[in-house]
Amino acid sequence: MSGIVLSASVRQNLLALQNTASLLATTQNNLATGNKVNTALDNPTEFFTAQSLNNRASDIANLLDSIGNGVQVLQAANTGLTSLQKLVDSAKSIASQVLQAPTGYTTKSSVTSAVIPGATANNLLGSSSNKFVVGSAVNNDNTTPVAITGTTRLSGTPGSSSNDLASSVTTGDTLVVNGVVFTFVAGSVSAGTNIGVGDTVSNLLAAIDSVTGATATPSSVTGGQISVATGTAQDLTISGTALAKLGLTAGTTTRNPPALSGQTLTIASTGGGVATNITFGTGASQISTLAQLNTALATNNLQASLSTTGQLTILTTNEAASSTIGAVAGSSTAASQAFNGVTASTPVADTNSQTTRAGLIAQYNNVLAQINTTAQDASFNGINLLNGDTLKLTFNETGRSTLNITGVTFNSTGLGLSALVVGTDFLDSNSANKVLTTLNSASTSIRSEASSLGSNLSIVQIRQDFNKNLINVLQTGSSNLTLADTNEEAANSQALSTRQSIAVSALALANQSQASVLQLLR
Repeated sequence: MSGIVLSASVRQNLLALQNTASLLATTQNNLATGNKVNTALDNPTEFFTAQSLNNRASDIANLLDSIGNGVQVLQAANTGLTSLQKLVDSAKSIASQVLQAPTGYTTKSSVTSAVIPGATANNLLGSSSNKFVVGSAVNNDNTTPVAITGTTRLSGTPGSSSNDLASSVTTGDTLVVNGVVFTFVAGSVSAGTNIGVGDTVSNLLAAIDSVTGATATPSSVTGGQISVATGTAQDLTISGTALAKLGLTAGTTTRNPPALSGQTLTIASTGGGVATNITFGTGASQISTLAQLNTALATNNLQASLSTTGQLTILTTNEAASSTIGAVAGSSTAASQAFNGVTASTPVADTNSQTTRAGLIAQYNNVLAQINTTAQDASFNGINLLNGDTLKLTFNETGRSTLNITGVTFNSTGLGLSALVVGTDFLDSNSANKVLTTLNSASTSIRSEASSLGSNLSIVQIRQDFNKNLINVLQTGSSNLTLADTNEEAANSQALSTRQSIAVSALALANQSQASVLQLLR
């Protein structure tokens, strides 16, 4: 071949044909592979950049399986929480039935006072010796009145309340009752503090009652004996020039307080309630009515009632029907006082009611067993976020983007719930309310964990979608660097084929001169 001499034009055409054939081969390869960069020789920068992008996309794609499993773990835990909440609600329903059931005791613990004279629902303090018979001396015992005799006897028939004052007092005499001055004036008409000497004794006493406030038990006269009454909170003081004429003596009679006035009553904590401390009376923070007493007793699971005979009974409420009233003390328990020697009775259980409650305990314990099994079954691929497991998820190929989800132990113990015991639990409303309190706390814990899991699930799903989109971005970037444009490559192939045909024709023309020489040699 080295001995063959080609003309310049032939060589030029031959090189053009070779280049065209090479380009055509490259174009056909691009069309066949779909890539414009198939090896590092084609374009080192684009080849290795695309390879890096594809490798990262592959690494992230491998993480998607783990992330998908994490989503299922969270959904399994969330499904478990939903079931646990329903079971807790079922347990609440059972405990609520205790509150709606009949009281578990036929007789509740109680204490009963002695008879309190004059006690009413609006006045537990009782009545006092608020009527004072006055004669030659002031007294308050209603037992030793001194008759008004001789010249000081009231005119008219002894014992009559309508006899007049004319034979007893004269114009100008005065009678002072609790600081109010009554003046005897001429005539038979009384007005305000002016008393007509010819008026009746009953009108005189009515005027006195208007000062002392004695309305429930007014002053009176019987057999020539004047009984002057006082109001419910007053002593009696009398003086004046008319006293001697009426057979009265100046002085002050101290009002006897009601039976419970000023007395104290304490009751120790009953059924987990707040100990009661009561002072009877009409002053600030003191107790004088049944309504006030029941308000004070309510926080200690107690209530009070008053009999028609004036006996005050304090007993436990339904909430603490199984409890015995706490120790009773205070000045009202001293000798001769209303609550002296009282002893709290022991509650008596109702057999049928307690049998019903025992059945409710069995139902409740069955629900707890289901709570335990549900918490154990809420797993996926060996991970249970309701049984104390921890889920770790990795979101990128370097392992620096992670999420750690710490599980909880939501069996009955983890939720603060414990099995109930017949004869100890569900005995009364207080014990049922105690269970309801723990169930409400468990429900709060479940809802809080559900919220936390929901937040974590949202994060994982967002990262899952992000990784899917990122893989697409990486693969698209890689494709942009290496993929061929088939339309462009097809056009190139057509153009190169045409060019190749032209080059072959040109080469043939370039060889014609040599063919002519060959013809001459022949």
